Amino acid sequence: MGEEISLTPLGREEIHKLEYALLVGTLFRPEVLEELRNPSERLTWIDSLAVAASALAREKAKMPVSQIAEELGRTEATIRHHLQGKTKAGELVLKTYEKFVREGVKLELPMVKEEAKPELEEKLRKAEETLKETEAKLKSTKEKLRETENKLKNVEEKVGKIKETLSQLLSQL
Repeated sequence: MGEEISLTPLGREEIHKLEYALLVGTLFRPEVLEELRNPSERLTWIDSLAVAASALAREKAKMPVSQIAEELGRTEATIRHHLQGKTKAGELVLKTYEKFVREGVKLELPMVKEEAKPELEEKLRKAEETLKETEAKLKSTKEKLRETENKLKNVEEKVGKIKETLSQLLSQL
């Protein structure tokens, strides 16, 4: 049993429900699942989809673009591009919304049983810990990469100087 979701939300709660449905509906599109396989782009993709879904839900609630941009912390141009389907995320979220409208789907959010909440909260906590650990490893790896790039640059400079010296010595012979 779930809660019905309005495709033309009237208040904050309905906006959030439509946002959620658009995000989840779009995340499970085959082309999105394929894009999410690339770990280096995953966070960017999810963020873009979330912004596009949030923007569309607010637009369907008749919110002006300026207010949407302010609420979501993005520029008006970014919001317009998502809403017009000029971004890949915006295009996919629009397709999801159109599918909902076309199929006359009665959207419902799944309701979590009270007894399942502690287990889900524990899974969420562990997932957040894993995310933090992964972000820390990524930061460390990026720093090591920067250090390695600097060392390589220094080696390249030294090799260049050696080549220059050798060239000068050979020209004197």
